[in-house]
Amino acid sequence: MKPGLSPMTEASPRVRPAFYALPPGGWRDYATLLHPPYTLWHLSYVIWGAALAGADHYDRLAATLVAFLLAVGVAAHALDELQGRPLGTRISSGVLVVLASLALGGAVLIGVLGAVEVSPWLLIFVAFGLFIAPAYNLEWFGGRFHSDVWFAVSWGSFPLLTTYFVTAEQLSIAAALGAAMAFTLSLAQRTLSSRVRGLRRRARSIEGKVYYNDGTVEDIDRRWATASDERALLLISLSIFAGGLAVLVAL
Repeated sequence: MKPGLSPMTEASPRVRPAFYALPPGGWRDYATLLHPPYTLWHLSYVIWGAALAGADHYDRLAATLVAFLLAVGVAAHALDELQGRPLGTRISSGVLVVLASLALGGAVLIGVLGAVEVSPWLLIFVAFGLFIAPAYNLEWFGGRFHSDVWFAVSWGSFPLLTTYFVTAEQLSIAAALGAAMAFTLSLAQRTLSSRVRGLRRRARSIEGKVYYNDGTVEDIDRRWATASDERALLLISLSIFAGGLAVLVAL
């Protein structure tokens, strides 16, 4: 036994920090960094925003998807990994900073070009995105913006409202209702993901049994505690994406 390790610690297998995390190293770190199910989830709000607005500008939808892929999928997640290494990747801090800077800069550039094409009012959305990505993920101002509500606003309502405005060049009651949908769904996502993240990353062990009325007994372990929530997260992300595509195609 290695000095300083208890038998439980030495025998415990390495627990993945997320259900979609690949073994660390090489290209797998970059795939994990994208948080594929969650990136797909939040990009789905972009599609829903365009669908609610009528989606008669597919070039604008494509540009907005690229912008949010850069801002949310790459920049925000790179900043999050820089802040405490929650995914345990081997990507250097320098590379994470470069990825975040280039991706966020690319998203802002697309937004500025969009403001020239669509409306100067789009710059308000661009400014908010430029602020909230580092403010949330780097926990600026003592973590004031790193909360469930700000998560739901920033990664739920904001993408949907932005795309609606880019498409329709105005906001409406339909946009507000769509934003409310994205907000509550993002809160649900946060509720489920926060719990399973905590169990995966902080729980040393999970043990126990469930005794059912029919006499059967089920062992409680880490998989038992996380599998249902993680399956729900994956299925919801796929269903939101499929629903957005269905509405878009039907227009």
